[in-house]
Amino acid sequence: MHGFGELEGVVMDQLWALGGAATVREVLERMQLDRVIAYTTVLSTMDNLYRKGHLTRAREGKAHRYRTVLSRAEHTAGLMRQAMSTDADSEAVLTHFVGEMSSEDRTRLQEVLARHGQEASR
Repeated sequence: MHGFGELEGVVMDQLWALGGAATVREVLERMQLDRVIAYTTVLSTMDNLYRKGHLTRAREGKAHRYRTVLSRAEHTAGLMRQAMSTDADSEAVLTHFVGEMSSEDRTRLQEVLARHGQEASR
């Protein structure tokens, strides 16, 4: 699993904001609120994401409706797993990650770990 290029990331953000599914035109209209961009640029980016396996698509009239394969949370979790599994010193990675968290985030992490521990012991 890899991160996205700049434009791919913007397109994925728009798709996730639209509930994970949209046509090229719908994504284009949202993107045009912030930048000047051509329909063909959005089309080719979404087609690239489809070919890379990040999107599925289904014919809808003359267009395709694209759907994200993963939610934003699932994608982010995959990136975190990749970072943990590719570094020889995963404990150092975790130490730095947790060290940069706010106290609120650390509390939420502790709550998630506690819930996960309770579910595993059932």
